[in-house]
Amino acid sequence: MSRIGKQPVAIPNNVNVEIKHSSVKVKGPKGELTHTCPHGITVAVDDNKVIVNRTSEIKSVRALHGLTRSLLANMVGGVSEGYKRVLEITGVGYRAQVKGKSILFNIGYSHPVEFELPSGITAAIDDKQTTITLTGIDKQLIGQAAANIRGIRPPDAYKGKGVRYAGQRIKLKAGKTGKK
Repeated sequence: MSRIGKQPVAIPNNVNVEIKHSSVKVKGPKGELTHTCPHGITVAVDDNKVIVNRTSEIKSVRALHGLTRSLLANMVGGVSEGYKRVLEITGVGYRAQVKGKSILFNIGYSHPVEFELPSGITAAIDDKQTTITLTGIDKQLIGQAAANIRGIRPPDAYKGKGVRYAGQRIKLKAGKTGKK
């Protein structure tokens, strides 16, 4: 039995979970998310808890058991509290600005780079224009948007300039002169 899959997901008071056939809809104060359960996985609501079970012991179904439970837990957490991801911009003259539903980056290229935010994701930038905070209810979508932003200018291995996750430590390489 999957250790993660057999744990029930607690439903807060302000969250509503509806199950129709193999589709699960989660509504909360922040929004609404839906998920279609894969074949061989059943979901039930019992006593303010979501319980995920599998119908067979096939390897592919066993692999999806814990995944489905984790996805449902992320949905419940997203619609009740939401998620955020913080990115930092490091480098002289590197900065970002929010323009409507997009972010405009000046990060060392000959031209500004515009990144279009996916729907459901909002961005906030601090006064120094070097810290980006992405917020939303879909954990996977926020993580993918953060990875795409970081991919515009990943941190440099020699000086550390670029876009990085908050708290990420970069191990810098020594230059040609062998500085330590």
